Amino acid sequence: MHSIFINHAARKFKEMVMVNDLPAQYRDEELDRNAFNAAFNELGLRWYWDCETYVELLRQSASSEARIRYYLETQQPHLLRAYDAQFLVGVIEERATQHKQRLAAKGATAAPYFNWAETLGRELGI
Repeated sequence: MHSIFINHAARKFKEMVMVNDLPAQYRDEELDRNAFNAAFNELGLRWYWDCETYVELLRQSASSEARIRYYLETQQPHLLRAYDAQFLVGVIEERATQHKQRLAAKGATAAPYFNWAETLGRELGI
């Protein structure tokens, strides 16, 4: 059990160092991605944007609102039957901005990497 914890901690440290070693542009994108994942978690949305998903969304649009809308329309269309797309986009964008400001205020090296997918896995009992 102890070795599992050490391996997990070592992996987290490596991921954090990898993020901090990224060029500023990519570090900002990683900060954005983590802010969106934090917003999803806070809002109770079981979404997780991994790096691959986020890069694909960046290819769709430079606008974060357009990326969220695209994701809603292509991956979560059932939500659009119950909620107005602009409302969802606005709430997600507002929360992500708050998380990004908090993370940026801490600085890249002080804001450790956090795996939002793991949080969802624990919530689901995986």
